[in-house]
Amino acid sequence: MAGEEESKNKFAWSTGCISFDSLKNKSFKLLGFLDVQKMPCSREAILHGAGGSVAAGLLHFLATSRVKRSFDVGFAGFLLTTLGSWFYCRMNNAKIRVQQRQIQKGIQNKVVYEGTVLDPTNKPRPESPSGSS
Repeated sequence: MAGEEESKNKFAWSTGCISFDSLKNKSFKLLGFLDVQKMPCSREAILHGAGGSVAAGLLHFLATSRVKRSFDVGFAGFLLTTLGSWFYCRMNNAKIRVQQRQIQKGIQNKVVYEGTVLDPTNKPRPESPSGSS
């Protein structure tokens, strides 16, 4: 089986087609050691940073026509946008995890207390006189 799959991949590369299976296990490493696929929020943050750097550098160049300074502004835009996007995404993920834990505890409490006197959904009924209906 492994030889058959290997020959399919060789055929895909020799014909110029890139098979999805061969790309599925590839990972992009930033600076050679930061695996972007395994770090939460990193892919989106880098994409946002790339867009921020292009926008900041291009706007600065159009305003001043200074190439080196525009590159510096673009690089600073990349760093700020990447870090801002990454921190925002991480904080959002942490908030969602806290909410999920609260919901999970609520569901566990519902299962434990369901049908007992301690069940918060069982409201005590006011006692009504037996003669009136």
